[in-house]
Amino acid sequence: MQDPADCQTMTELRVVIDGLDRELVRLLARRQACIDRAIALKPAEGLPARIPDRVEDVVAKVRAEATRNGVDPDLLETLWRQLIDWSIAREARVLGDDGG
Repeated sequence: MQDPADCQTMTELRVVIDGLDRELVRLLARRQACIDRAIALKPAEGLPARIPDRVEDVVAKVRAEATRNGVDPDLLETLWRQLIDWSIAREARVLGDDGG
């Protein structure tokens, strides 16, 4: 994939952005598959949909990774908390718990 710094036109840059968007969607689909697997595994381990310590651990790791990569950690925390909340709600619906 072309480096954004090498793009000479907005058309070239949009191609890069579109490719990145496709890649992000594929990665989010894999993450969703992990959530679906968690739904299958959690009952056997007696785990609820929401595990507050795990949520905070994930957010801390994302913030650290954002900082290492020069991305605004506040932005990624906001995005990840929304992603996590959606994931927990999905788990809770299937597991029949209140998510908390």
